[in-house]
Amino acid sequence: MQRAHERLTVWQDAMDLVETIYLLTQSFPKHEQFTLSAQMRRAAISIPSNIAEGASRGSDKEFVRFLQIARASLSELETQLKIAIRLSYIEQNNTALQDCNTAFAKLPGLINKLNQQIV
Repeated sequence: MQRAHERLTVWQDAMDLVETIYLLTQSFPKHEQFTLSAQMRRAAISIPSNIAEGASRGSDKEFVRFLQIARASLSELETQLKIAIRLSYIEQNNTALQDCNTAFAKLPGLINKLNQQIV
């Protein structure tokens, strides 16, 4: 049985982003295994997790709150990706940044839609 959040494209995109981040961080230097790499993975996991948790809360107001938390984790991850680029761990034109932009584009639309239903 498919849960409601699994039908959301923003959740599906966030799940894809988690995979991308895991694959990307595998190539990081060993000394980053428990620092930047781990932090990036936690931030990435937080995004679809908060979308799923918010969707299961039962109210649009709570769902919006968890979507905002997911958006904050997305901002955190984007910053960490830019740090990884500056440290030359990844290329400037990697798909993870594009995936972040895709999720950034979709989250506000869902938040706005839910906020209209709250009123």
